[in-house]
Amino acid sequence: QVQLVESGGGLVQAGGSLRLSCAASGRTFSDYAAGWFRQAPGKEREFVAAISWGGAFTYYGDSVKGRFTISRDNAKNTVHLQMNSLKPEDTGVYYCAASRNKAASSWYPIGGSWGQGTQVTVSS
Repeated sequence: QVQLVESGGGLVQAGGSLRLSCAASGRTFSDYAAGWFRQAPGKEREFVAAISWGGAFTYYGDSVKGRFTISRDNAKNTVHLQMNSLKPEDTGVYYCAASRNKAASSWYPIGGSWGQGTQVTVSS
């Protein structure tokens, strides 16, 4: 499995932007689909975005479509989540994940790896 470490979270005002990064190590990262999930207090973990092994295909949860963009750089073993037009309801812990199963809408990293999470707080 790959090991994942997220960074880039923080506090931002509504309407602002943040860019999350996820650094992977341990395996050939291009063999893995990758994605982001988030979890708000008292709520279930929610799918945010996923990207295919080579980066050609991307998928987004309905609540972030048109505002968030997922990308990856396999040469640097990284995945990024650009978050624009942030809303208070985007607040939560954001987790990076990677798995060998194919990226798709509502993707879940079956048997995959998770990062430790990074906090994103959007103030109104």
